[in-house]
Amino acid sequence: MNAPSERLDSTVDPKLLEILVCPVTKGPLEFDSSRQELISRSAKLAYPIRDGIPIMLPEEARKIE
Repeated sequence: MNAPSERLDSTVDPKLLEILVCPVTKGPLEFDSSRQELISRSAKLAYPIRDGIPIMLPEEARKIE
């Protein structure tokens, strides 16, 4: 059985995902549960989620194609 903190780390609150936008493009974000990232397709950036907290700094984001 998973500990509650493990379950929380593997998902993002859907309401939070509705209000978060890419700080670069102000566009929508997609949640990638396997990598624990929020993806901005328009900016081609992946923002990490650390300890359940989205790190929404462009300098912390990983570039994607």
